[in-house]
Amino acid sequence: MSNMKTAYRTHNCGQLRLEHAGQTVKLAGFLENLREVGSSLAFAVLRDFYGTTQLVLDNEALIAQIKALNKESTISVEGVVRERDAKNPKQATGEIEVVPTRIELLGRCRYNELPFQINRSREADESVRLKYRYLDLRNPELKNNIILRSNVVAALRKAMIEHGFMEITTPILTASSPEGARDYLVPSRKHPGKFYALPQAPQQFKQLLMASGFDKYFQIAPCFRDEDARGDRSPGEFYQLDMEMAFADQEDVFAVLEDVLPPVFAKYGKYSVASSAPFVRIPYLEAMETYGSDKPDLRIDLTVQDATALLGGCGFGPFEGSTVKAVVVTGFEGTRKQIDALCAEVEVQAGNKAYWFRYDENGELVGGIAKFVQPIKEQVVAALGLEKGCFVGLTAGARLAAQKTAGVLRNKLGAFCPQHMKAEQYAFCWIVDFPMYEIGEESGELEFCHNPFSMPNGGLEVLQKAAAGEIDPLTITAWQYDLVCNGVELSSGAVRNHDPEIMLEAFQLVRLGEDDVKAKFPAMYNAFTYGAPPHAGIAPGVDRMVMLLAGEDSIREIIPFPMNKNAQDLMMGAPGVVEQKQLDELHIAVTQTEEEDE
Repeated sequence: MSNMKTAYRTHNCGQLRLEHAGQTVKLAGFLENLREVGSSLAFAVLRDFYGTTQLVLDNEALIAQIKALNKESTISVEGVVRERDAKNPKQATGEIEVVPTRIELLGRCRYNELPFQINRSREADESVRLKYRYLDLRNPELKNNIILRSNVVAALRKAMIEHGFMEITTPILTASSPEGARDYLVPSRKHPGKFYALPQAPQQFKQLLMASGFDKYFQIAPCFRDEDARGDRSPGEFYQLDMEMAFADQEDVFAVLEDVLPPVFAKYGKYSVASSAPFVRIPYLEAMETYGSDKPDLRIDLTVQDATALLGGCGFGPFEGSTVKAVVVTGFEGTRKQIDALCAEVEVQAGNKAYWFRYDENGELVGGIAKFVQPIKEQVVAALGLEKGCFVGLTAGARLAAQKTAGVLRNKLGAFCPQHMKAEQYAFCWIVDFPMYEIGEESGELEFCHNPFSMPNGGLEVLQKAAAGEIDPLTITAWQYDLVCNGVELSSGAVRNHDPEIMLEAFQLVRLGEDDVKAKFPAMYNAFTYGAPPHAGIAPGVDRMVMLLAGEDSIREIIPFPMNKNAQDLMMGAPGVVEQKQLDELHIAVTQTEEEDE
């Protein structure tokens, strides 16, 4: 970086090198540390955004001045650069030190004790970290995650523009829409009893842009969903690389992302290896059957086998009348204690038990449910392709539950057995041919599985057959696709349903008539009646991408100011109570407070 001469500094704290020895410089930053050596010598570390520089104080007046300051106070230092006797190769400025001739206090830290040590803030309780996030962000590790995020967003923006996409911002205050999650509602002052909604995604707006004649749209879009938090999802708001293409189909969308993403992952990722085009494509039903998940981690070479016919009648109670799935692991060296711990983790995550047995080095079935399998040993060994030393993990239950539990078991076994997981890479895949419809867990009725605006495979004809009862609507697949990387769903996308007639038929199956569609999606329905081009799009999650690139397990580590798991901003005190005057202006009456609810 070039010299940055200001009233406070001529250089930053990561900039000085041996070539600057003998120069008089000014630095500014946070007082990270102070170590006294006798009464006439002290060493201090000054930290700013760019790095750290060691200060050597041999002036008693300056030592007294700096001793009076608490750590993390901001100061400006003027002094002379000199070569260090004891060099520090781990520090970028480790060959030099600065001998101050003047110190100016810029911002006093008024606390002797900090909530946590800055460089060890990630070891502190998360609620404390989030309350003092401005201190947490001073930690170089966390700061580097935010820098990474900025660099990745810049790289994505540059790549999309180079691919001919135009960046267009869409509204934040809009109408409530059934996108699949809860809306954040904003009351209207001018229209009593009516509400805006924060967009769950710019879905309708980007499709309207295609209907308006724009050819390639993108934005780094803020999205708002009132969802519960988890490791890879932050409550409240998140960002996605939102894109849409006119006169395009699935292949066109795939081609863009397969060209845009691998260079970004290879350049900025923790691992330098990323899948090259074309990414593996796996139909949804095949993914569930082979990997037990619609977001398989392809770094793991283990697969799921169906063992229902083989073991359903072995006499083990949980297998009777159930779907049974098996995951076979060669060269397994886990102890009984480790197996029990692994199975316990699977049950916690999947809500369903895992079972097991081993085919040991002597060719015997041992452990777990081996005694139930023993009578059909030869059939089991042949059907599952067992080798001596194999471990067999098993799951059972309703088909989907057995599949999903097997998927969790596969992931746990892959992480436990390094020979079965090539961890240091980014393995992409497309999951395609998703079901158009599903039975809702809460409603028990037919609902859209993913995006209600997707084009069904088979078009109008297949929808009419379902409406006539000629086919089961659950067998209809859609032009929907997910992009998955290392077991994390980065994005969902689809070829859109741009034909009003097909749209009405699709919604009719979920009990929404023409009047409902026109009322819920007036702009899009009307726009499509004026002749809309075929179009398709996708929206990879920026937060999840950066989380993968940084090698973090929690998405909160790559968001500057995240909420906690309960959707609270502990630093700003949100959500909070507002004045009665504000409620009156918005025509809102609060009938129950959080304290009353508790």
